[in-house]
Amino acid sequence: MEDIYAHIDAHRDAILADFFTLLREPSVSAKKQGLDQCCDVLQGMMAHDGIASRKMDVPGGPPLLFSHLTSKALDKTLLCYAHYDVQPPEPLELWQTPPFQPTIRHGVIYARGATDNKAGILAFWKAAQAFLAVRGDLPCHLKFVIEGEEEVGSPHFLPWVAANKGLLECDASTCLDGPADHSTKMPAIKLGIKAILYVELRLKTNEKDVWSGYAGFVPSPTWRMIKLLTTILDTDTGMVKVDGWYDDLAPITPDDEELLRQELARFDEKEAQRELGIRQWAWGLDAWEALKRRHYGGTGNIAGFTAGYGGEGVKTIIPSEVRVKMDFRCAPFLEPARQIEKLRTHLRKHGFDDVELIVHTARANPYKTSPREPISQAVIRAAEKVFGGLPTVYGVSTNGLIKVHVPHPAVLSGYADPDCRLHAPNENIPVDRFFKGIKYAATIMQEYAKGVSG
Repeated sequence: MEDIYAHIDAHRDAILADFFTLLREPSVSAKKQGLDQCCDVLQGMMAHDGIASRKMDVPGGPPLLFSHLTSKALDKTLLCYAHYDVQPPEPLELWQTPPFQPTIRHGVIYARGATDNKAGILAFWKAAQAFLAVRGDLPCHLKFVIEGEEEVGSPHFLPWVAANKGLLECDASTCLDGPADHSTKMPAIKLGIKAILYVELRLKTNEKDVWSGYAGFVPSPTWRMIKLLTTILDTDTGMVKVDGWYDDLAPITPDDEELLRQELARFDEKEAQRELGIRQWAWGLDAWEALKRRHYGGTGNIAGFTAGYGGEGVKTIIPSEVRVKMDFRCAPFLEPARQIEKLRTHLRKHGFDDVELIVHTARANPYKTSPREPISQAVIRAAEKVFGGLPTVYGVSTNGLIKVHVPHPAVLSGYADPDCRLHAPNENIPVDRFFKGIKYAATIMQEYAKGVSG
């Protein structure tokens, strides 16, 4: 791989300039902001590097880019998934420099999307460009799928996948997104993904807010909502109490337990807690149980609670309405479409028919990939070669929509700094990790080709 690495190093300035151009695009899917323009900018830069792509309409959503690059060396196809949309940058006052003006401070690039996921886009495209420039061929066939709605749950991407199954056929897929392992700083390799169910609960009991002096006899939607929430989650254990919630949960296999033991042996518990800004694990868990929950457990989380007055000073009212947003992480094989029906039944059973249940996201298909798959082994070997140490391999963690209609082994890996602050102000990626990410992508392609060709 030295010839490929040398090419990447020789073009650092041009690569960094392209990265900064992409980071300047405020492609915020939650606001439907700048998506079409970002897609056009990306397509133009790829074309300049000789990577042809098709800009394809996604009914109801932003466009995506699809590219199919063929290899003369091997008739196997690796699909590389990425997304060009980013999280909203707010709160803006917490950014040290503007979120869409990429800045390097002390060897670190700061910008919204620096880690999630514009670095991942560059990694795949620049790796392919390096192979074509240096060797005139690719290790295997490559397909790039770069969508623009991942940060809001890809609601329109799944129907597009269903309509384009033939286009997406592949032998394996990979995605480079997110941070490295907190303890080891080595790449985090995730052989599975949890689905997400995001809902909103709304309750309005009164026509208007009224003086809290009437609290002895006027219904309070806030207290009623709190009562409902305590029926959903056991606050002593963190387990979802909805009947049958865990019925389809995949059991932990011997391979899973071995991966957990390997992770635990290298797990710096205090450092992980420091990175997360906490002093202890929830529910009194020890490190082993916390890791099991992280990878193989289903969760129920209150993401937002809105009721009454939250401004300065005092306002004595009984709110007329309360809204709660919840997300449920659904480990394999807790399919969100089934879980939402269990939640509806739960509301009826406990007498909360008056609570409106709105489904914002039901991202489907939690999956698991065997560590023995060629793509799994390729990513593991690539991580060791590029980052100089053993990666941390997770059985399941938090690209799986394509697998709903195109079954194949898929692997997700994060390599950015653990303190990359994705989804938060001052998102970042160190310059050295950014360039290692491109070499990582190239090495994955090479190692996968070697693995499947014997």
